[in-house]
Amino acid sequence: MANVFIVRAFGNKRPVIKKNKEGNPEIVFFDFDKVESDLIKPAMKELGLSGGTTGEVFEAGDIREDMFSELLLADIVIADITIYNANVFYELGIRHALRDKRTILIKCAGYDETPFDIIGYRYVSYDQANPAGALPALIQTFEETMKADRKDSPVFNVLPQLESQDPEKYLALPKDFIEEVQIVESTKSAGRLALLAYEAGSFSWQIPALRHIGEALYKLKVFETAKFVWEKIRNNKPRDIQANDRLATIYQRLAENEMKLNPDEANALFAKSDMAIETLISNDKLSAYQMAEAYSLKARNAKTQWLNSWKDLSGNELRLAALQSLYLESAINNYEKGFFENLNHFYSGINALGLITTLVTLAEKNPETWELAFDTKEEADQKLTALKNKYTKLSTVVQISIEAAKIKQDEKGKPDIWLSITEADFLCLTSSNPARVGNMYTKVLQAAGGLSMEATIRQLKIYERLEVKPENVTSALLAIPPAEIQQKQTNYFLLFTGHMIDKPDRTETRFPASKEAVVRQQVKEKIMEVQRKMKEGYVLTGIAGGACGGDILFHEICGELGIATQMYLALPREQFLVESVAFAGPEWIERFDNLYNKLPHPVLSDNAALPKWLQKKADYNIWVRNNLWELNGALVNGGMNMTLIALWDGKGADGPGGTEHMVKEANSRGSKVLRIDTATI
Repeated sequence: MANVFIVRAFGNKRPVIKKNKEGNPEIVFFDFDKVESDLIKPAMKELGLSGGTTGEVFEAGDIREDMFSELLLADIVIADITIYNANVFYELGIRHALRDKRTILIKCAGYDETPFDIIGYRYVSYDQANPAGALPALIQTFEETMKADRKDSPVFNVLPQLESQDPEKYLALPKDFIEEVQIVESTKSAGRLALLAYEAGSFSWQIPALRHIGEALYKLKVFETAKFVWEKIRNNKPRDIQANDRLATIYQRLAENEMKLNPDEANALFAKSDMAIETLISNDKLSAYQMAEAYSLKARNAKTQWLNSWKDLSGNELRLAALQSLYLESAINNYEKGFFENLNHFYSGINALGLITTLVTLAEKNPETWELAFDTKEEADQKLTALKNKYTKLSTVVQISIEAAKIKQDEKGKPDIWLSITEADFLCLTSSNPARVGNMYTKVLQAAGGLSMEATIRQLKIYERLEVKPENVTSALLAIPPAEIQQKQTNYFLLFTGHMIDKPDRTETRFPASKEAVVRQQVKEKIMEVQRKMKEGYVLTGIAGGACGGDILFHEICGELGIATQMYLALPREQFLVESVAFAGPEWIERFDNLYNKLPHPVLSDNAALPKWLQKKADYNIWVRNNLWELNGALVNGGMNMTLIALWDGKGADGPGGTEHMVKEANSRGSKVLRIDTATI
């Protein structure tokens, strides 16, 4: 949520001087409070913007740290320049000196002339008698200001080399928030990280908080959720290097996942990735290493699209398609650009070498197809000779790059497994001794210590299909255990929310104990409905709380159907039992404990109080937070890979954080919702 700071004169009966029709000055009373209440605040509400003024503090002349902070940190400042008010222009000047963009001017027609320094800058005009009449224009201006990247500060327009202050440098994260993030990071809980990102979005320090969380999600490879977080950062800072770098990779990985089932969506994601890369490459603040990374990302996009152009083919048809694809040359060129930007970037070097090796192999095995791209056979032969020479030169430079990295590694005394993998890949491309290649990959696997070899295996499989260095590749793959080569599965999450068993004193029945068997059957039917639709490569995982009634039934039924579940608990066992289980009797406590002892049961909080950094968040408590935790946990692979089953009578909850809240939140996130209406049972 963007934050707005309002700079204006105060008072609903403020005397100001205005020229009458005859051109003579006269005193009139102006209602600046009405302008805020009828124009500014409704526009902010329409767009979901937060913020306000510092009130009468500044009117009394008390210029405090808060005002300077707001002028620096606010995403948008709106200043009413209707009259020559010293405080207004003082604050506007500070804003223009600190930030180069996102300052909006408004002015009532017929009052003081616009000062010379800001003549020519656009402002929204409103009528004194009816400020609300300018609401559509102000809403549009807010929208354009949030999207635009143009400078609106005369200071920065006149002094183009001056750099705007980055408010992020001045934002301090609450200590208890940092501690909570660190604890969650240690558990590698993507859903909990997503919850923290959702919660941090309503605070002024959201950008550094989101950056921390986005990086953690990126490292966990939870790309759907990481995309959401990094996009929020980039929306606020369009040319942010880290955000564009991460999004370039995230869009790329998501595109790879979509290529088989949804090629149009995959192409759109590749286009987004390329645009993020171009933003990086055009940034003159990029280091040589970052530039190498950017070109490597661009090369990987082309390489992935090259692979896609022949993935469903076989035999000679496969090799011909691979040789003729323009994506292969694009990938080689961009990997080379990356490597030459920074010769220490051995990753781009080894990839360029691997693709050149592949191109030479395909050309030699399919000379007639290779020659089709040239006017004469001589030109084709010259190009092939040039590629072979390039291979020789590049292999020498890549080897030196690897050796230099090994020296640095030895100096640091810290092994780099990716360097070892690159060394094995280099040997695979250059050695004439297959047994030595296999031995090198065996050593790498031993040193990897459980690190995924997915990327390495994927590359070796490409060489295997295209018959590149076949003896070396066979030896390398034999060194890798079959378990490493197995295809990974995607988790499809089945989230449950629903009513507890009715308490004995409940006047309006919702889930009476006598209806347990009927509810059980209907919940089972919904679970099996989702289970039947599971596609190959997906595995169903259930998430629910542990309350007596629907939650416990859900876990028990999933167990019967062979579906793994996780029991999310808002509070530790003893407190949770008191709140949500014990009233139903000892049988339900026993059933809860049976599940508790065999299922993963992450706990949200040690007690019902919110952490200090969250306590000022309006209409928020542990149960609302618990719902959002469960929902974010189920959405880590995106809404396409999640369904909510809701045992719900369609009515309001007894308190905050109930089933109604969960259903509304799920609907707002575009989740699929299957409802079991208890009112009809």
